[in-house]
Amino acid sequence: MGLLSWTEKPASTLANGGVIGPDERLPWPQTTVMGVQHLIAMFGATVLAPILMGFDANVAILMSGIGTLIFFFMTKGKVPSYLGSSFAFIGVVIAASGYAGPGPNANIGVALGGIIACGIVYTLIGAVVQAVGTGWIERFMPPVVTGSVVAVIGLNLAHIPIKNMAPTNFDAWMQGVTFVCVALVAVFSSGMLQRLLILMGLVVASVIYAVLTNGLGLGKPVDLSGLVSAAWFGMPNFSAPVFEVNAMLLIAPVAVILVAENLGHIKAVTAMTGKNLDKYMGRAFMGDGVATIVAGSAGGTGVTTYAENIGVMAATKIYSTAIFVVAGTMAIVLGFSPKFGALIQAIPLAVMGGVSIVVFGLIAVAGAKIWVDNKVDFSNNKNLLVAAITLVLGTGEYTLKFGEFALGGIGTATFGAILLHALLNRKS
Repeated sequence: MGLLSWTEKPASTLANGGVIGPDERLPWPQTTVMGVQHLIAMFGATVLAPILMGFDANVAILMSGIGTLIFFFMTKGKVPSYLGSSFAFIGVVIAASGYAGPGPNANIGVALGGIIACGIVYTLIGAVVQAVGTGWIERFMPPVVTGSVVAVIGLNLAHIPIKNMAPTNFDAWMQGVTFVCVALVAVFSSGMLQRLLILMGLVVASVIYAVLTNGLGLGKPVDLSGLVSAAWFGMPNFSAPVFEVNAMLLIAPVAVILVAENLGHIKAVTAMTGKNLDKYMGRAFMGDGVATIVAGSAGGTGVTTYAENIGVMAATKIYSTAIFVVAGTMAIVLGFSPKFGALIQAIPLAVMGGVSIVVFGLIAVAGAKIWVDNKVDFSNNKNLLVAAITLVLGTGEYTLKFGEFALGGIGTATFGAILLHALLNRKS
């Protein structure tokens, strides 16, 4: 199949138990609907990440769409994936920019310079993988390492919603209401509604918040004046990068985490489709890296392949890359809507904090799931020590200083896991 060319399969294929492969597609009306579903699936997390870092949500959505199309073309349309905002950047961006939230990040330029540096490192890793294969990465980052690093991302961020996003006792209670709403949607709903557990939980909690504040006067009311006055279409608030060495050295190592994420996602899609996508691994890394560079150049967050969208593919058995062209194009259109940005800004801080608790917890559990899925043996002292030390380094914000430069939290945990495993592995 050539680029932008898919074998069309009838809609009845799925009814008969069939699968739509990466180089196939349903008729365009059904493909478009699936594109909308994938856009919605990534929506909550891709919008939440920029808010937590003080970035513009419109720019983040716009750059996720552009990044998805860049990824599509660089992988020759062979790897089905959506690129959304990466949560791996949150901790280091907050540390590098000194962002305390809420509202716009006044030092966003410094963070963008670091994101671009990370994208460059990521792209170079992709070029090496394309030349020599993935074996060396899998040796340095086995499941015990990748699981530990992913878990640390969620644990390291846990203090943000609890310490910074509940200024009053009412807000703390509303955070609890919010994560309970998300949990209820996750357990008691089904189908697509269940897939949108974050978004649906947020909507329900926001309505409850509005009733309690605007209706009963128990807290800070929801202000929709900005939403009413915002234009339907307009230019996003782009930002320019500023290149500071300390910030670049702090944020660039996130490339290692992105490699681990992307590697795991492609392995998952390979298992689901029965098509070996390893030969496109280097292109996938480079596509993700270039997309991160482009995003950082305009004021967007760093991007990564999304587990949410992989989950949708697993549920629907539709792996067509055509749906991601549709989803990416729609995201670009949405990025040029100030009214969308105003809607995001109107979400109560406490509700966003409750959602953050869920999301960061899910990230931590995703790391543990990597251990379970790959049957990591914790009776082996090597695995036990790598995981144990990594979790505490990241959660406790263990920091090492090299002159004026400080490496802490996610950075020390990531490099610590890789180096410690390499050292302990010398025995075998």
